Amino acid sequence: MNNINRLLIVNIKLLNGICDAEVRLKSGKGMEQWETLENAYLLTEGSSISAFGKMESLDPSLYELEGLKVIDATGRMVFPSFCDSHTHLVYAGSREIEYVDKIRGLSYEEIAKRGGGILNSAKRLHDATEEELVEQALQRLNEIITYGTGAVEIKSGYGLNTEDELKMLRVIHRLKMLSPLTIKSTFLGAHAVPAEYKGKQDEYVELIINEMIPQVAAANLADYIDVFCDRGFFTPDDTERILMAGIKYGLRPKIHANELDYSGGIQVGVKYNALSVDHLEFTGDEEIAALLDSETMPVLLPGAAFFLNMVHAPARKMIEAGLPIALASDFNPGSSPSGNMQLILSMGSIMFRMTPQESLNACTLNGAYAMGISDQYGSITVGKKANFFISKPISTVEFMPYAYGSNKVETAVLNGEVVHNA
Repeated sequence: MNNINRLLIVNIKLLNGICDAEVRLKSGKGMEQWETLENAYLLTEGSSISAFGKMESLDPSLYELEGLKVIDATGRMVFPSFCDSHTHLVYAGSREIEYVDKIRGLSYEEIAKRGGGILNSAKRLHDATEEELVEQALQRLNEIITYGTGAVEIKSGYGLNTEDELKMLRVIHRLKMLSPLTIKSTFLGAHAVPAEYKGKQDEYVELIINEMIPQVAAANLADYIDVFCDRGFFTPDDTERILMAGIKYGLRPKIHANELDYSGGIQVGVKYNALSVDHLEFTGDEEIAALLDSETMPVLLPGAAFFLNMVHAPARKMIEAGLPIALASDFNPGSSPSGNMQLILSMGSIMFRMTPQESLNACTLNGAYAMGISDQYGSITVGKKANFFISKPISTVEFMPYAYGSNKVETAVLNGEVVHNA
């Protein structure tokens, strides 16, 4: 056990998000279960959590451990790091001019038809170098660490041709090596139909299936495959064909679905055992029934609904039906330009009427499930990765979503290492 970095957090006012190792997600009424421990300690060894308990049970000999660093958390709480399972944070430049168009009443679809939206980001990405993209994305990753995020999924989808999609995925691969964050990569060639394929959508689908997917898989650049299955984008038939091709190459599906209408995307996702189906503003009884019989995580993206002033997903109905829910940021330049998961936590309570405990589970353990990593992340569990944050002095758990305008994170620990101190 020599030469191992050890971290001992003592006098923790409240240790949050404690969970048994076999629990990989929380659903329905179980989303209210948020186990805590007052006046606690937490010990990490290497990159993992090795022990925790009440301060009165702390063995004094722990202080003699070699390589030990001690942090006194008096008045502070410890939470498992947020797991943000849906982002597009590799992009070139912002799109605030479209933001003004939205203020003036143009819809998401109207902006897209004018060459804005995803196609605008695709042009900017094409003109940017990989170095520029890495530099911009690292700044965003460093920022979200300060807000408490410890794991993040990043999608391609601003390339929309083989060369640029591969460029995006290479950038994400480099970020995995450069950042202390745990990063999962998703291939989203089917994010929009490029302008040159207008009226020839089938040809673009064929390009994704016959050229993009084989090259992405050959270079081992993606963990998952995604399709924007919605009105005005890709049909359920398109989606099925793309997912089947991805599955053949070992890429499990994650789907954008039902953001703009009842698209059939949720049912397609369930049919192909998608790890998650995301957005879900339009979710009715049929969609809920399909999800109840599945291992697919419903992921809600309140930042996008807020920014676009869209109808809210029926979170309460979904939870009361027995479903699990994850919350993610959808961090992207067009419809959710923020990766602040503390804000998403608050939106879960404010917009979706989720209790603070439900929102916390949705942002941690269930988010980890939606990334395929809840065996190692998303809760305070002996043996899991030491990914957690120490709050500033706060009064209650409920203060986390309540104080939506301030950063409550004081210290961030990833893989057992302190990576941020306010």
